[in-house]
Amino acid sequence: MKFYTAINCMDGRVQLPVITYLQERFDATYVDMITEPGPNRLLADRTDPALVESILNRVGISVKKHGSSGIAVVGHYDCAGNPNPEETQLTQTRKAVELLREEYPECDVIGLWVDEKWEVSEIPA
Repeated sequence: MKFYTAINCMDGRVQLPVITYLQERFDATYVDMITEPGPNRLLADRTDPALVESILNRVGISVKKHGSSGIAVVGHYDCAGNPNPEETQLTQTRKAVELLREEYPECDVIGLWVDEKWEVSEIPA
């Protein structure tokens, strides 16, 4: 049994593509899903410390209690919670990845982008 953690948008359109991608890419049995509208922006900008702390606490449960082997931060096309263009979201996702690598050095952390066809790709560091 292997867990992976996804910090994903609450948008239902991106849930299954992200879960499927992480299960196939990392041989994960389960994907713990932490959802917020536009989480890549929230973690990059850090303008709401309480919400950032809430996300980090939920990641901590996944890592410590489920033994999650990795964390993915997700941005996506047509995001209502983060209506920025793709390039801005990619930058935000990279910043979010940096924060999570500092907080959880024991985990592999990646950024994902879900495009207009709902296809998932990894964001180069």
